[in-house]
Amino acid sequence: MTIQIHTPLTVETVSSLKSGDKVEISGTIYTARDQAHKRIVAAIENGEALPFELAGQIIFYAGPAPTPPGKASGSIGPTTSARMDAVTPLLLEHGLKGVIGKGPRSQAVKDALSRYNAVYFAATGGVAALLSSYIKRVELIAYPDLGPEAVYKLEVENFPVIVAADAHGGDFYEQNRRLYKRA
Repeated sequence: MTIQIHTPLTVETVSSLKSGDKVEISGTIYTARDQAHKRIVAAIENGEALPFELAGQIIFYAGPAPTPPGKASGSIGPTTSARMDAVTPLLLEHGLKGVIGKGPRSQAVKDALSRYNAVYFAATGGVAALLSSYIKRVELIAYPDLGPEAVYKLEVENFPVIVAADAHGGDFYEQNRRLYKRA
């Protein structure tokens, strides 16, 4: 069974999700990778305005490729989430409710997901062209000098993800560790 959710995320929605759940997201999500995260964190630390309100939102660790004619978005796939582990707890503390990426997260991030009632979704890597078909609109909203690492606002419909780490301490990667060991 696939769970349909809409953004912005509510406490009730996040609380209802469990690791391993198949989810389809509709609504607005934002992209941000390493360099954009550095600037967002600097803005928080300096008391400056953020490029978007974090409360209830989802950040997708991705950068879209150039948009081909007739398409809403170019290919877009998840980057390795661990690269954002050092800054994720701060963003969760400021109201971010979800992140999308790939790969396992640190214990500090998993603890912060529980503390701030947030969720980590995993998107399938290697299918960036397919994932772009779930994007209906793309808008550059901050840091254009970063190119594909800028912050983009995406309107998505039924964007497919799996709950990789939930707000209750569940961790899909840990629960399925045997699948990742070499035979």
